[in-house]
Amino acid sequence: MTGYRVWAPSGLPEVAPGDDLAKLIAAAEPGLADGDVLLVTSKIVSKAEGRIVRAADREAAIDAETVRVVARRGPLRIVENRQGLVMAAAGVDASNTAEGTVLLLPEDPDASARVIREGLREALGVTVGVVVTDTFGRPWRAGLTDVAIGAAGVRVLDDLRGDTDAHGNPLSATVVATADELASAGDLVKGKAAGLPVAVVRGLPHVVTEAAEQGEGARAMVRSARDDMFRLGTSEAVREALSLRRTVRAFTDEPVDPGSVRRAVAAAVTAPAPHHTTPWRFVLLESAESRLGLLDAMRDAWIADLRRDGKSEESIAKRVRRGEVLRAAPYLAVPCLVMDGSHTYGDARRDGAEREMFVVATGAGVQNFLVALAGERLGSAWVSSTMFCRDVVREVLDLPAHWDPMGAVAIGHPAQEPPARPPREAGAFIEVR
Repeated sequence: MTGYRVWAPSGLPEVAPGDDLAKLIAAAEPGLADGDVLLVTSKIVSKAEGRIVRAADREAAIDAETVRVVARRGPLRIVENRQGLVMAAAGVDASNTAEGTVLLLPEDPDASARVIREGLREALGVTVGVVVTDTFGRPWRAGLTDVAIGAAGVRVLDDLRGDTDAHGNPLSATVVATADELASAGDLVKGKAAGLPVAVVRGLPHVVTEAAEQGEGARAMVRSARDDMFRLGTSEAVREALSLRRTVRAFTDEPVDPGSVRRAVAAAVTAPAPHHTTPWRFVLLESAESRLGLLDAMRDAWIADLRRDGKSEESIAKRVRRGEVLRAAPYLAVPCLVMDGSHTYGDARRDGAEREMFVVATGAGVQNFLVALAGERLGSAWVSSTMFCRDVVREVLDLPAHWDPMGAVAIGHPAQEPPARPPREAGAFIEVR
């Protein structure tokens, strides 16, 4: 029969800066054995390491520990802190510390765990695993639980991919967060207000590494930005997508997922429009034949226009080269304006204003489209060229006569990161009356 036991040693004194935690733990629990796992609350690690700061304004301390705001709702902030952890208030804690001070998380929780592990080996001659824990809330789940923020000598992740379950089915996505499970087990006996900051797990020696092997640490449990599908809160995701929306003129050969474009169209048609109309139509050119057929016809029309304007052949060639961004893209979309549902007043001024309303609504739809493409991690460039040869575009694409092509959008995977956007101060564009 297999099993394990978890208990919280009593007798640990109040920890002060400079204290040797390994010696304090060894004195409180001298019977530690090889293969045990120590679960140590981050608060006492922070105290021992002097991570106590005077902060009449806790918000300022949170600001100092924050590298990225993930989500904000009222005074509550979920942030990424300097340790790479995503959590409320950057882990800055005003509880269990003197008034007028706050506790910051350990500077390097993995290093802290290694120091405690080595100290216990020296004090008691045992090889144990150490997990530094802190309390987290979790997306989709009410309540708090302890998780591992630092580890030494513990196999923090158990990768079962490639194994099979009891029915012989292959496991393709199962990676068990062993260190987090240990942290939660310890929290059941430590308690938040019981003055028991350390727990011991005995009976799971397979999760503890050999004496000379420290393990990869809890940092390995932090999901990379590339793999994080829930990296931002709602409003932050909108702002991030807006910032990602850049004009991209060079694309890789990687195919574009048509589903991604259709999801972007679904976002586009949520834009506001006059009279409850739907003035947007998106023509998607998914085959090389359709794209090149349109671009060849547009190029011929453009060259003819430039020659009528008296441009030299050298000037024409240069201008045509500048317009090749559409040809380089593996996918094109042609947004069109339709005036279905518009009002006719018989007055040039009001009829002109009516069309302008529809043009503005179409622009709003295209902006939604571009931002949604950025959210799909696709690059795009909105090029106005179809507006200058609408009859040609309608003929080549077999569009109704009342559809007005409003440019073309080149879509693809960016060949390189776009350069940093020049900063714009919002105040320069605001007038208050």
